[in-house]
Amino acid sequence: MMPLSFNMEDISPIVVGSAALAIPVSFSEEAWNIGTSLPFTNLLTVFFLSVVFLSFFAYQSIFQANIKYRVAVFVARIFFAYIIALLVVALILFSLDKFPLFSDPLLAIKRLIVVGMPASMGAIIVDGFDKE
Repeated sequence: MMPLSFNMEDISPIVVGSAALAIPVSFSEEAWNIGTSLPFTNLLTVFFLSVVFLSFFAYQSIFQANIKYRVAVFVARIFFAYIIALLVVALILFSLDKFPLFSDPLLAIKRLIVVGMPASMGAIIVDGFDKE
């Protein structure tokens, strides 16, 4: 049974997986521009799709469609994978000076969600390599 707590064995693949897809996307001017021009409803759609894709992959691959007695662990796995992926994306965008959190927080959040979508997918896929 998968524990509810995370340790470095759980976190490190999520960080590496999210960085693997966040790095090339973060260096793309197209991603920066999409973050600039994306309407709020589309931004919510990207966020929603990210969570749905994460949930579907984790449900089928990591938990093998068996979460009946592990719903809390399933939800925690999705939540932490997404949050860690977003932290990796924020760090990468910040290092590229494309994450204006204090001068333009809305733009920073938009870019975070746009780049976070592929990053979160990379995170959950690598997380699923060594489970159950």
